[in-house]
Amino acid sequence: MTNTPDSVMLFAAGFGTRMGALTKNCPKPLIEVGGTALIDHTLKLARELSPKHIVANAHYLSELLAAHLSETDVQLSYEAPDILETGGGLRAALPLLGEGPVFTGNTDAIWAGPNPFSLARQAWNPETMDALLVCISPDQAVGHAGGGDFRIDTDGRLHRGPGVIYGGIQIIKTDGLKNITDRAFSLNQLWDQMLATDRLFGLTYPGRWCDVGSPQGIQLAETLLKGSYV
Repeated sequence: MTNTPDSVMLFAAGFGTRMGALTKNCPKPLIEVGGTALIDHTLKLARELSPKHIVANAHYLSELLAAHLSETDVQLSYEAPDILETGGGLRAALPLLGEGPVFTGNTDAIWAGPNPFSLARQAWNPETMDALLVCISPDQAVGHAGGGDFRIDTDGRLHRGPGVIYGGIQIIKTDGLKNITDRAFSLNQLWDQMLATDRLFGLTYPGRWCDVGSPQGIQLAETLLKGSYV
């Protein structure tokens, strides 16, 4: 089993309820920001790694997502009859992703700065890390309110509590997924296993980031893409 990640999992199955009417007939990953579907912004970053596999999970309005990706190199992992959340979705997609650690990426954020996937690959150390999360300092997060998700030590180890914000991109070892009995579950359960052994790490992204979780986030993200935030 290789310890170098060469596959990317994109989370694209959610209902996007915070988007209101915008997701009534359109899955959230296909909402456009700056004239480009959200998932395509993340795909552009992922493809710069030249990964062996790119997989996206699909559930809500999956036929529209499948049509959008039909002429690309992205394989779909369908979740039915129920959505599996991030942890269950990643576990279900493992036959398509292959063995070893993988990149995962949310498809509802805009990054302005260096490629976060590349930064994670450069900092990845499988000898000490079971996961490496790309995190954002609150003052670099456009339109984000809240105290953050993790505290980050000087050596990069993460602990629960107010501090940096998880930006939605990581490298993660998947071995621990087999120990979780739930069918649908959050990756927080796997992170908790890693926190208990001091093997959950983070790096702080040097650029700006915008979570496109609501209609207001679309305008903020488009402003960020235009370079209006410094």
